[in-house]
Amino acid sequence: YDCVFVNVGSEDMGIQGLEVTRIQAFFSFSYGGTTYPCTIVHLFDIIRDSPDKDTGMWMVHPACNANNAPLYNIIHMDTIYHAAHLIPVYGRCFLSCDINLHNSYDRFRTFYMNKYADHHAFEVAS
Repeated sequence: YDCVFVNVGSEDMGIQGLEVTRIQAFFSFSYGGTTYPCTIVHLFDIIRDSPDKDTGMWMVHPACNANNAPLYNIIHMDTIYHAAHLIPVYGRCFLSCDINLHNSYDRFRTFYMNKYADHHAFEVAS
């Protein structure tokens, strides 16, 4: 998994207090004798105020700014709460043969947050 739930410091419970992100890179830096482990993440936006009525899963899409450029952030690794499993919304068309696990997050624009991946994900995304 390279997608994670990130604690954004909100008092809200469940998905309302978390962000869904895709990890792009890990790095650390030192300042004042302290090392800070960090990661660069691509943000996702939740699409609706409630889960999809047919699947019971929340839907997300990659966040972009007004110029349609992807939104990235740098976060401390301590804010990562749990792995997130995203399932592409495939649509009604046949899939291209060149879609695989390495490029599927880049090829699809909408995803379900799989709350059935494990019991922790179920608690977070229910």
